[in-house]
Amino acid sequence: MVKGWHGWVGTFTGVALITVAVLPLAALAVWALARRRRATGSTPAWAWRRSLAEVGIVYGTVPWVWLTMLPGDRAGAVPGRASLVPLRDLFAILSSEPVRATVQIVGNLLVFAALGFFAPLRFAALASVPRILALAAGCSVLIETAQYVLRLDRVSSVDDVLLNAAGAGLAALVSRRWWRATARVSSDRPRAGPVPGG
Repeated sequence: MVKGWHGWVGTFTGVALITVAVLPLAALAVWALARRRRATGSTPAWAWRRSLAEVGIVYGTVPWVWLTMLPGDRAGAVPGRASLVPLRDLFAILSSEPVRATVQIVGNLLVFAALGFFAPLRFAALASVPRILALAAGCSVLIETAQYVLRLDRVSSVDDVLLNAAGAGLAALVSRRWWRATARVSSDRPRAGPVPGG
């Protein structure tokens, strides 16, 4: 059972339950945004695709970022810790605790997966795997820096950055087949007519 505010917002179980609970609201947000865009003259395909991408980025990313920022038991009492040697932490945990390592790897791959999947569908400028990798890596560096500065009793690791970026890149590859469809649908959007008297 989840008890108290901390149980809801300060634990993995609480965050997972909140994420599931707000799924209907996320679906409603997609519908409302698409309906508003259709009312302004957008084509149905463009309106739905863009609305789904916007909500998907937020809904699929915020809970994971929230989890990465949960403080440990000794938060504030211990100094920030950093691991800057690539793959050292990953190999160490794989050799000692394979189950925990698997969970950690999968979790890190999912942090920016929604961003990698939906961002190219929403923003034409991000319709490139290298750009998605750079964006996810930059966001991950910000998270790791915040963990270190805020002394959250977490290890700020370069391996997390690599895995976060890799997850976003893989998700972008999965959605790549729809990038051109998005560009085509966007080109079908109604354009503003000439200004009267202009």
